[in-house]
Amino acid sequence: MSEKAINFKDKFSKFSEHWTPKVIAEMNDYQFKLVKVEGEFVWHDHPDTDEVFIVIEGELIIEFRDGQVTIKAGEMYVVPKGKEHKPVANQECEILIVEPKGVVNTGDSGGDLTAQNDVWI
Repeated sequence: MSEKAINFKDKFSKFSEHWTPKVIAEMNDYQFKLVKVEGEFVWHDHPDTDEVFIVIEGELIIEFRDGQVTIKAGEMYVVPKGKEHKPVANQECEILIVEPKGVVNTGDSGGDLTAQNDVWI
């Protein structure tokens, strides 16, 4: 175990690509992932787990088939398991995602934006 705090600003400075989560820590069977987002992601769901979005910088919109929620810096939102959603950021946004190990970022939909492996930074 490291005796050093994890600094989000430092970790975000190590990458520039969008929609590619980077693992920064693990707790039990959960991973903490930083991700930069901009533009629209894909419609997807996670049939077996909830997903939490914590906005560090910027503003994230999570669209649902029946509405949307806007999350600003310093706020969080939990998408219930099985709820189809599409994250959108009109400008670059930095977020922290907490989810069980092995969860694919595109849930059930796959595709070009699917993160292939857990990348640690």
